[in-house]
Amino acid sequence: MRKLFALVLIALLLGVGIVAVIETDPGYVLIAYGNYTIETSLWVGIVVLGLFTLGVYLLLRLFRRLLGGQRSLASWLGGRRTRAASRLTTRGLISFIEGNWSRARRQLLRGARNSEAPLVNYLISARASYRLNEPDKMREYLGAAEAAESEAGIAVELTQAELRLLSGKYEQALATLVRARRNAGRHPYVLDLLHRAYYGLKDWPELVTLLPELKKYKVLPAEALESLEREVYTEMLAASATADDSGEALSQAWQKMPPALKQDASVLHRYVALLVQGGNHEAAEKVIPRALKQNWDSRLVREFGYVQGQDSARQLSQAESWLPAHTDDPQLLLCLGRLAAREKLWGKARDYFESSYRLERSAETCAELGRLLVALGEPKVAAAYFREGLQLKETGLPELPMPESTIPAARRLAGS
Repeated sequence: MRKLFALVLIALLLGVGIVAVIETDPGYVLIAYGNYTIETSLWVGIVVLGLFTLGVYLLLRLFRRLLGGQRSLASWLGGRRTRAASRLTTRGLISFIEGNWSRARRQLLRGARNSEAPLVNYLISARASYRLNEPDKMREYLGAAEAAESEAGIAVELTQAELRLLSGKYEQALATLVRARRNAGRHPYVLDLLHRAYYGLKDWPELVTLLPELKKYKVLPAEALESLEREVYTEMLAASATADDSGEALSQAWQKMPPALKQDASVLHRYVALLVQGGNHEAAEKVIPRALKQNWDSRLVREFGYVQGQDSARQLSQAESWLPAHTDDPQLLLCLGRLAAREKLWGKARDYFESSYRLERSAETCAELGRLLVALGEPKVAAAYFREGLQLKETGLPELPMPESTIPAARRLAGS
């Protein structure tokens, strides 16, 4: 209250002082412009000048607000378009995931018009065009994607290569991917596409050279990479076997095999089978016992029965040495039957074949027993084995009604 009283008192005193000064000397102001003059006291001039200055300030502020409003309006309109483009892009992506390719492309292209980043819109539109089997449109939108973003060259090339791979155009995809391979460290996905292209072309040597990079950048899961490596080297073995009848190429391919794969059961079995098929029985006879000493594999034992060694008696003795530890292996007994037959030990061969049959009734064992028994003069028993082997081999026969009993031929003739 005291402060308010003091302020009012000071204001009154200032007012009285100003009035006293004005009355003592009001001053004089003259403004002349052309034929016009304005005369007034100094204090009135000061008041008029202040009012004029205030008016100019208010006018400028009004103009500023008007201009700022236009920019705000433009910004609001632009933001509205951007938000609409974002919503269209989202709907287009949803439509693409749902498989509505035509609608997805339409929404994405509409969204690209006002989008700040239309690259995604054009790339997905190209994929939708591929699904719609419109290659011209696909190329058009890939070009639009590259034009929309100068640094999107790799992304466009990878998309183009991926779509070509899906179409089975492996050579065209490969031409694109080879250019992008130099940036494999920054874009490891190119290695995945390269491996798919080489795999589609069955280019096993190139896949062999690509395997280290696939491992380095962990492009594939460990299990998938191991499976790919196994298949690639197995196919390399098969290709080398057909390229050279002497077996030299197959031997060289085996020597280049990674040590871990040489111990792989399926790869080793394939190698032995190729040796036998190529007539390189001497090498197969050495490889199989060494491999079985480390890991027992019934498939290798079966192949040993196909090996035609120089000393068949020694080969039979070798196989019989495995029998005490593997009496329940039908493949070993089948192998022993074949080796005994090669030595013309017919009784022993029959015993081994029958023992294998008792453990596993396979079409192969039935066939071996059948042809041996035909040669031994037991055609009826042989026919029974042949019949059973045929039934075991043809497991997909439909269910059909069968006659309850067979009418002898003599009675059928008499009835007629």
